[in-house]
Amino acid sequence: MSAATNIPAPPELAIVGPLPAESAEFRRRIASISRQSAVYFGGTIFTAAAGYFFKIYLARRLGAEALGLYALGMSIVGFLGLFNAVGLPAAAARFVAQYYTSANFSRLGDFLRASLGLLSIGNVVLGAVVLAVGPWIAVHFYHAPVLSSYFLSFVLIMLFGVLNTFLGQAMAGYQDVSWRTVITHFIGTPANILLAVILISVGWGLRGYLVAQVASAFLVFLLLGRSVWSLTPVEARTTTKSMIVEKEVIAFSATAFGIAAVDFALSQADKIVLGFYLSPRQVGVYAVAIALVGFVPIALQSVNQIFAPMIAELHASGNRALLQQLYATLTKWIVILTLPLAFTMMIFAKPLIAIFGHDFEAGAAVLAIGACGQLFNCAVGSVGYLLLMSGNQMQLIKIQGCNAALMIGLSLFLVPRFGIAGAAVASAVAVISTNLWSLVAVSRCLHLFPYNAGYRKLILCALISAAVLFICLRGLSPAQPPLMIAGIGFVAAYISFLGTLLLFGLDPDDRRFAAILWHHLGRRVRRNGVTS
Repeated sequence: MSAATNIPAPPELAIVGPLPAESAEFRRRIASISRQSAVYFGGTIFTAAAGYFFKIYLARRLGAEALGLYALGMSIVGFLGLFNAVGLPAAAARFVAQYYTSANFSRLGDFLRASLGLLSIGNVVLGAVVLAVGPWIAVHFYHAPVLSSYFLSFVLIMLFGVLNTFLGQAMAGYQDVSWRTVITHFIGTPANILLAVILISVGWGLRGYLVAQVASAFLVFLLLGRSVWSLTPVEARTTTKSMIVEKEVIAFSATAFGIAAVDFALSQADKIVLGFYLSPRQVGVYAVAIALVGFVPIALQSVNQIFAPMIAELHASGNRALLQQLYATLTKWIVILTLPLAFTMMIFAKPLIAIFGHDFEAGAAVLAIGACGQLFNCAVGSVGYLLLMSGNQMQLIKIQGCNAALMIGLSLFLVPRFGIAGAAVASAVAVISTNLWSLVAVSRCLHLFPYNAGYRKLILCALISAAVLFICLRGLSPAQPPLMIAGIGFVAAYISFLGTLLLFGLDPDDRRFAAILWHHLGRRVRRNGVTS
C-alpha cells in the first residue's frame, strides 16, 4: 500500500486568519466533539452495519415467529431491568468522574463496591422472580407457552446486561470511552454474531441465538471488569470495605430511575400491547422494522455522547452564547446527515424490508412511519440532554411521562383496529410530541433555539433528494435484488442532498465545522498511512 497523501481543506472550507476568542473556543469545542466521538461513531457504524446484515440472517433462518418470541422475552427483561438497575448505571458516569478527579479514592471504592454488590444481589432476586412468574405471563398474557422454555437465558441476559451497562458507564467516568467502544462494539458484537451463526447453523435455532448473546455478554463483562479494575486507583481498591450507598448517589439514582421508567414505557409499551393483542409472528415483523428505524438517529446518538457533558459544563459556567452556537451548529449537521437516511427508509421501505424475506413485507408501513418519527427526533437536536444536564430533569420527566401515557392510550386504541401499523403510529406520535414539547421547554427554560434562516437551504435540498429517490424507485426494476435497489436509493439520496447543499453554499459556522471535520479526516488518514 502506498503512503497516504496530504489532504488539504477545500478552498471554500478553509479558515483564514486569526479567529476571535469566541470563535476560537467554538472551534476548540467542535474539534473536541469530532475527535472524541470518532471512535464511538465508528463503533456505532460498524455495529449498525453488522447488525443490519445479521438481522437479515436471523429473519431468514429463524423466521418472524421466533423473532417475535425473542421480542416478547426482551420486553419482560426490559421491564424488570427498571428495578434491577435502580438508576445506578446512570450514576456511575457522574460519581466515578467526580470522585476520581477530586482524588477522593475511598468514596470511589465504596461507590463501586456497593453498587456492584447491590446490582448483583438485586439481579439474583429478580431472576428468581422471572423464573417463577415468567411462565404464567407467557401463557396467560402473551398466549405463547413455548416462551417459557427460554426464560433462563433471558435472566442471564438481564444479569450481564445491567452489570455491563454499569461498568461501561464507569469507564465513561474514567474518560475511556474509546476502549469501552472497542470492547462492546468491536469485540462483543462480532463474538455474538459469530457464535450465533455457528449455533443456529447446527440446528439450535432461537436457543442458539440466546446462548450466543449470553456468552458474548459474559465475555464483555470480563473485559469491562478487567478494564475498570485497572483504571481504578490502588487506593480505591484497598482503603475501605464499605457497602453503603451515599444519600447523594441515592437521590441522583432515583431521578435516573424515574427517567428510565418513562423511557421503558416509550420504548416497550407498543411491543407489550402487540404481544397481548396479536400473534408472536406479527410482533416479530414489527420488531424487525423498528430495529431498522433505530438506525435513523445514529448521528444524534454519536453527538450526544460527547456533547452531553459539555452542556453541563457550559451551563454551569453561564456561557450561554457558546452553548447556543454549538447547539445550533450541531443540530443543523445532525439534520444534514439524517435527512437522506430517513428519506431512504420512508420512500424505499418496501425494498428495505423485503431483504428480510416475504414474511416481513407487512412491516414496510411500520418502517416508513417510524422513520418519520425519528426524523423529528433528530431535527430538534439534543433537547433531552439540554434539559437533563441543566438541572431541568423534572421537566423532562413530566414531558416523557405525559407522552408515555399518550403512547399507551393510542396503542390500546389503534392496535386492535390497525395491527402493527397502529402501534407504529402511536410510537411516532409520542416521539414527535415528546421532542416538540422538549424543544419548547428548552426555548422557555434555557432560551436556546437551534433554527435560523440557513435552514431554508435544507428545504430545497430535502425536496430535491426526495424527488431523486422517487425517480429511482420508479425507474428501478422490481426484479432487481432488494438490497441493490435499497443501496442505489441510499447513495442517490446522499449525493443529491449534499450536492445541492454544496451548490448553494454553507453558512460561516457550517464551513468552520466542515473544515474541522476535513482537517481531522486528513490527519487521521495521514496518521494511518503506511508505505508499501
